Amino acid sequence: MSETKEISAPDLTQRPPRSPRCRLGGYVLLPRMLDKGRATIAGKNGEYHYDCPLDQHLVNYLGFDAEALREQLAAGKGDGEILEWLNANAKNKRAPWEIEQWSEFQGRRGPDSDAETLGMFSERVASFSKTREDIKTWGDLLDLDDFVTFGGKA
Repeated sequence: MSETKEISAPDLTQRPPRSPRCRLGGYVLLPRMLDKGRATIAGKNGEYHYDCPLDQHLVNYLGFDAEALREQLAAGKGDGEILEWLNANAKNKRAPWEIEQWSEFQGRRGPDSDAETLGMFSERVASFSKTREDIKTWGDLLDLDDFVTFGGKA
């Protein structure tokens, strides 16, 4: 795999990737995963990790190889081209209504009800703000983390 091609990549040491709520082809999480992948290839991923557990929700839902996607990103493909590649290469073909329901569910997904996960989630929220009672989902937490990490005040 050659990664010498100059690609357009966000500098995630200067700004966060797109929100996990942002959609491409109806899929939440996908634009964020693409930002992290491109930044990783360019060596500008900062604290962000491509193919992390959050990305794995999308990888498993569609049934694609994250390394194969990374190769497409390294070839300089844009978001539209990546979406075409995913639609052609995903093992699990999804109807528009399935994509919508899955994305809606992911957008509402909060921490599991086990004490360990709830405790970790609460600790992460508290590390950013002692007063924010509106942070209920993983998307809420990631958006807050990104905002505060890049200079915002919770």
